[in-house]
Amino acid sequence: MSANFFIVLPLLLLVSLIVWRIWFYKKKVDLKSFTQDWRDILNQKVSFYADLSTTDKLRFEEEILYFFADVAITGVKIKINDTDRLLVASGAVIPLFGFPELRFRNINEVLLYKGSFNEDHQTEGEGRNILGKVGSGNMNRLMILSLPALRAGFENKYSKSNVGIHEFVHLIDKADGAVDGIPESLMQKQYVAPWLKLMHKEIDNIRERESDINPYGATSEVEFLSVASEYFFNNPKSFQKKHPELYSLMKKIYRFSS
Repeated sequence: MSANFFIVLPLLLLVSLIVWRIWFYKKKVDLKSFTQDWRDILNQKVSFYADLSTTDKLRFEEEILYFFADVAITGVKIKINDTDRLLVASGAVIPLFGFPELRFRNINEVLLYKGSFNEDHQTEGEGRNILGKVGSGNMNRLMILSLPALRAGFENKYSKSNVGIHEFVHLIDKADGAVDGIPESLMQKQYVAPWLKLMHKEIDNIRERESDINPYGATSEVEFLSVASEYFFNNPKSFQKKHPELYSLMKKIYRFSS
């Protein structure tokens, strides 16, 4: 047996352990703690939840509780309420809902700001055009969201935009160690080549103004993944009608049943 085997095997085991801790570890939660008031909020505000079967709604609620157990949600110089917390958690649960064995382990806290912010995370002054951001460096494991933008994304079920879903898809992309617009932690290998082909085709369409996908999606493969995903989950009927090939592929990638 090659000596390299004894070097590579421990590394593979270590990587497997890290992946397991990132995605698979789950604490137990008490489903009785999920109140009827919370269900009413989700039915009113989150169309993805409202359209689920009774059984799937229970699983959605369970995933919300898992998220609350793991991730702090903090208003920065603003008061937040249960609706705001549920919207944040829904943004996390929705893109991973087809993967009941997975959940986020690469975030500790979500910060909610009173509005848009700039690169220095300031909500006053110039350059305040950022609605959401996944932290890096000394802000690693943090996410910042504009509270008005978060609310707006769920307010209109026909909207193509949802900053909560957008940023959590960035975290999914980040989970495999390479932020590249290819969510390899979810995506089966046979879908990678078709995804790249369709992604670049649609980016060209956006640049030629022949697509209704947010132009921000054409800035990079990374942003295309998040922009297409928020449209896909927030307004699936419109997405399917206008982008049938892309919809069909994303439905397979996300194990989306609707």
